[in-house]
Amino acid sequence: MTTSGQAEGLREDDYQVLREQIFEAIWTDLDPLEQQIEDEERIPNETVLPILSRIGAFGLLVPREYGGSGLSMRQYLPILAEFAKIQGGIRVIVHVHNSFAHALSEIGNAEQRAAVLPGAATGEKSVAFALTEPDHGTGADLGSHAERDGDEYVIRGEKWLITNSDIASHFIVFAKTAQKEVSAFLVPRETSGLSIERLPETMGCKGGEHGRITLDGVRVPASAMIGAEGQGGAHLERALEISRVFIAASSLGTSERALELSLKHARERVTFGKPIGARQAVQRYLAEMATDVYALRNLLADAADKWDGGRRIPAEASMIKLFGLEAVGRVTDRALLVHGGIGYTRALPIERLYRDARLNWLEEGTPTIQYAVAARELLDGYTFDDSFGGETR
Repeated sequence: MTTSGQAEGLREDDYQVLREQIFEAIWTDLDPLEQQIEDEERIPNETVLPILSRIGAFGLLVPREYGGSGLSMRQYLPILAEFAKIQGGIRVIVHVHNSFAHALSEIGNAEQRAAVLPGAATGEKSVAFALTEPDHGTGADLGSHAERDGDEYVIRGEKWLITNSDIASHFIVFAKTAQKEVSAFLVPRETSGLSIERLPETMGCKGGEHGRITLDGVRVPASAMIGAEGQGGAHLERALEISRVFIAASSLGTSERALELSLKHARERVTFGKPIGARQAVQRYLAEMATDVYALRNLLADAADKWDGGRRIPAEASMIKLFGLEAVGRVTDRALLVHGGIGYTRALPIERLYRDARLNWLEEGTPTIQYAVAARELLDGYTFDDSFGGETR
């Protein structure tokens, strides 16, 4: 499969300047906010959003013709992974904003892109996905529906667990336009009939907003439809494909941070006259953690190269997301064991990393969905590339 085109990204010297600027802000400006966010269960958007705008974090995947950086996946994934090392709610903002700005750049028409993407590049505007529903599944099982009324569509339904609902200026709303057809609409936040309610705080990634959206006779012009009627399912698969790789990159960053902290603790914690890192039981944990990190890094590099080369990667995306979940689960489990009781307290970031990692199971499709997608692709004839870099058979 091929994508719409190859992604060249920024020139290497420009990329390194951007990357260093972002990494410095992550650790100097954003990481110190962890305690406040965890205590208040609220992200101080008045502080965080201007920082993200200043360092260019909102425009990472926005094409350069709209004012963004237009990064390749090889360039973007390490930056997202670095965000996943600090307080998880901040990572969620960056991930969701860039993921669905990128989706709009691929599936939106020229007018829709021009209306939203220049603002998305600076953070003035932001796009969120309105897909999940409280009483229905996705695809043909959606309960939301849109009826044609002259030159407009009237949308009715309810969405929930919609991430970034507090900062989104636009929602990509999925609704049925026929018995088995799903369509997508670009709906501005201020549209009459659209209301947003905050849902209870989450286990991890504290402070991020996952709201309930009610669509009570929301009227939008026919031009708000993304693509043609019935193309919503295809748009959804397209957007979630690469976004699943983003979740795996988030799993990588959290795993790397847990390993870094565990290595530090293993060197510094002394019992019976020697560091605990000298004990074989702890060494085994560290080696297993490093193996997961190493494997996930290479899986992500492979997927990024394929996507940047113009290929579709539905099987790889689901398999990488699955492996990333298992890896970050194992790594954070072992990090807790390496740290012992102190790791279970809020004295160290380990317990926060442990909680934050569990959101990854739910973003962009549960593990059962990833099993289904990967198996479907395999049964339809997907084969692996040659181990030494040859073409797909």
